[in-house]
Amino acid sequence: MSDDFELDTKDLERRMEGAMSSLRTEFASLRTGRASASMLEPVMVDAYGAMTPINQVGTVNVPEPRMVTVNVWDKGLVNKVEKAIRESGLGINPQMNGTIIMLPIPELNEERRKELTKVAAQYSENARVAIRNVRRDGMDQIKKAKADGMSEDDQKFWEEEVQELTNQHIKAVDEALEAKQAEIMQV
Repeated sequence: MSDDFELDTKDLERRMEGAMSSLRTEFASLRTGRASASMLEPVMVDAYGAMTPINQVGTVNVPEPRMVTVNVWDKGLVNKVEKAIRESGLGINPQMNGTIIMLPIPELNEERRKELTKVAAQYSENARVAIRNVRRDGMDQIKKAKADGMSEDDQKFWEEEVQELTNQHIKAVDEALEAKQAEIMQV
């Protein structure tokens, strides 16, 4: 039985990468004082009776460093898109120009920058917890195999593999947080 055990490290790595991908998406939604089309990704619009991502009701562009525009395809949805942006909590005041909604990105003040670094830290802590949960699942599989007759040497080998994978991903989360906090604090 012990020779049959093969921990699916690819699955563990895929799940840890999923946590990293989620972290990148959350970081992209944090406003840093520079315009980015990805900052509108979490905004959902009530279109045709369903909540729809903003990029499915119009084209999102960044024509200049402090401006995001949304060119709404259906004139009937312009007001709903504008309302969704206002209520999104992004702190952006949309300006209407026909079917184009312009979003001027204001400078961040020091207090808001500090708040955003705390939010980024919280996002990264959530990613670390998700990675540790994947690690725990891997360790549980190893313990079960040990109970089924795996040798101690094999157990140590697989535990070290899982821990190495965890360390790599936690380090990547820390590096991503450091980079994001530096980006937020940059004036």
